[in-house]
Amino acid sequence: MNTSELAIEANAVTKEYGDVRAVDSLDLTVKRGETYGFLGPNGAGKSTTIGLLLDYLRPTSGTVRVLGHDPRRDIVKVHGRVGVLPDRFSLYEDRSARQHVAFVAETKSVDDDPAVLLERVGLGDAVDDDAGDFSSGMEQRLALAMALVGDPELLILDEPFGGLDPRGVQRVREIVHEETQRDATVFFSSHVLGQVELVCDRVGVLHEGQLVAEGTLDELRNQTTAPDDATMEDIFMELTDARVNHGGETR
Repeated sequence: MNTSELAIEANAVTKEYGDVRAVDSLDLTVKRGETYGFLGPNGAGKSTTIGLLLDYLRPTSGTVRVLGHDPRRDIVKVHGRVGVLPDRFSLYEDRSARQHVAFVAETKSVDDDPAVLLERVGLGDAVDDDAGDFSSGMEQRLALAMALVGDPELLILDEPFGGLDPRGVQRVREIVHEETQRDATVFFSSHVLGQVELVCDRVGVLHEGQLVAEGTLDELRNQTTAPDDATMEDIFMELTDARVNHGGETR
């Protein structure tokens, strides 16, 4: 595949912390315009991988390219074209939702209207409320609005469903579809498997830092003995169990 067609490319990426290997020889490609679900239980290495993509962390070995750039050398170009909803984030308790979004717009040198973005994520009635008064679900919505600033070419969402009620979960799914309709790439990690299958073009299954399976939902199903009506949870469990029991590649 031509590298110009890729939004994310990781080659043999490993991240070690002393004797712990959080990411292990990861090869990963995400095409421009697709929605890619990065699945795995807590501790599988999903957030570490995202940190490597964004140069929050440096790989022990291997190479990474994001939107055609090496994030280690072109971090300003990468961050200017990427929107990020991290798994863990902090908000200013004494600043309003509008001020949070306006700050991101200023850093990206764009003139997005904060009220429009906040309405889009379901915070239209809380535009001028302080973030310190927000519930966890409202904080998640605000962080999503901040990630959407500047119509990013690549939207990276780390556990985007955390703290959301069913209506919030539905809104995230709708936004993912809206973003791909304008040809943005969406990459998100989650352990909420049932949500992933509703929005993703392809799925990668991460287990103990290794990508043990990858493909469309149908392709993953064909790698297992799961029946046609099996849930994503059933497929995931069989794929990871095969890795644990046999210690070999399941792809």
